[in-house]
Amino acid sequence: MDTIYALASARGKAGVAVIRLSGSAAKDAARRLCESLPPARKAGLRTLCDASGAHLDEALVLAFETGASFTGEPVVEFHLHGSPAIVRAVLRELGTQQGVRLADPGEFTRRALMNGRLDLAQVEGLGDLIEAETEAQRRQALRVLEGALGALAEGWRSRLIRAAALLEATIDFADEDVPVDVTPEVLDLVDGVAADLKAEAAGARVSERIRDGFEVAIVGPPNAGKSTLLNALAGREAAITSEIAGTTRDVIEVRMDLHGLPVTILDTAGLRETQDVVEGIGIERAVARAREADLRVFLGVGEAGFSGLEPGGDDILVAAKADLGAADRGLPVSGKTGAGLAALIDRITSILENRASGAATATHERHRLAIESALGAMESARSEVCRGPDRAEFAAEELRRAIRALDSLIGRVDVEHLLDEIFASFCLGK
Repeated sequence: MDTIYALASARGKAGVAVIRLSGSAAKDAARRLCESLPPARKAGLRTLCDASGAHLDEALVLAFETGASFTGEPVVEFHLHGSPAIVRAVLRELGTQQGVRLADPGEFTRRALMNGRLDLAQVEGLGDLIEAETEAQRRQALRVLEGALGALAEGWRSRLIRAAALLEATIDFADEDVPVDVTPEVLDLVDGVAADLKAEAAGARVSERIRDGFEVAIVGPPNAGKSTLLNALAGREAAITSEIAGTTRDVIEVRMDLHGLPVTILDTAGLRETQDVVEGIGIERAVARAREADLRVFLGVGEAGFSGLEPGGDDILVAAKADLGAADRGLPVSGKTGAGLAALIDRITSILENRASGAATATHERHRLAIESALGAMESARSEVCRGPDRAEFAAEELRRAIRALDSLIGRVDVEHLLDEIFASFCLGK
C-alpha cells in the first residue's frame, strides 16, 4: 500500500502539532526531512529541512517498527511547533516525495483494522471516543475500544462452535451408535449463550442513548413557563419567551451535560386546541417528540392532557412559576429565579443514571441487529435439536448462521459494505 501522511492533531494555532506518516516508505520519507531517526519508540529532537536545505522547524520525532504502531506498519511522527505556517511547510514538503500521498479520512484507522490491530467494534469505539462529549460517553467508548465487545463475541462464538461440533459428531456417526447423547450439552450451551445475548440486546438500546444522548421533553399548556425553564437550564436565552400564548411553534433543542450524561432538553409548543394552522403543526410535532423522548417534564399538570399525552412512569411533574406561588402539584420550580432548579436537575439525572446502569457493551444499532440475528438463528437451532437426532444437520447449519452473525460484530465477515460509511465520519489524521 502507499505510504500516507496527514496532520493528526487539530488544525489552527496550538502549542504542538503532530504529523503522522504510515507505510513501507515512512522512514525513508522522514529521513529526507531530518537525515536520521531516533531508535524505535524513543523520541529524539531533530532539525527538519526541505529539499534545498532550508530550515523548517525543530521537531520531536518518534519512529515505530512494523507491528508496534497504531496501524501495524512502519510509522513516523513529527511533533512540531503548532504554527499553521510550519504545518503547511512540512505537509508541502512531504507532498513532493514520490510514493507518498495525503491520507484519506480514517485511513490510518482503516489500516489498523486491515492489519489486525483493531477489530471493527474497536474502530467504532475509537470513533465514539473521538466524538465523546461527556464522561459517560468517554467511559463507554473506551470500554469498546479496549476490546470488551470483541472478547464477549469470542466467548459466545467458542461456545456455539462447541455446540455445532457436538452436532457434527452425531452426523458423522449417523449409521453407528453414538456412545453419548449430546442433546443436553448442546441445549445447555445454546441456552447459556442465548441468555447472554438477550441481556446484551436489552442493554444495547440504553448504550445507544448514552452514545447519542438522552432526550428530555418539557411539555405543558401555553404560558406554563416551558421556554423560561429551558433558558434557565441552559444558562442562556435559547428560546424566545413572551406573554403571548403560542410563541413557541417548533421544537427547540439544547444539548447539555448533566452529571456526565449527554442530555438534549426539548422545549415544545404549548399543548392546546387551536385554529392556527402553523401553531397546530408545532403542537403535532411537540406531541410526537414528547412521546419519543426518554423522559418528560410536565408543567401545568392540571391542564397538560392533550392527544393522549399524560404523565406516566418516571415522568416528572413540575409546579412551574413557583416564584408566583403556582398551585400546581409537583416539584416547585421557578425558571425566573432559579428556585428548585438544582432539585429538578438532580431528579432528571437520578432517573437517567438509573437507566444508564443497564447499558450493555454493544453500543450501535449494527451491534444490536447482529445480536438479534444470532438469537433468531439459535432459536431455530434449538427447535431443530429438540426434534431429534435426524435434524442434527439442520441444527448445525443454524448454529453456523448464528456464528456468522457474531463474526460480523467484530468484522470477520460481511462488513465490506459498512467500511466506507464508518470511516467517512473519521477526521483526516485518524
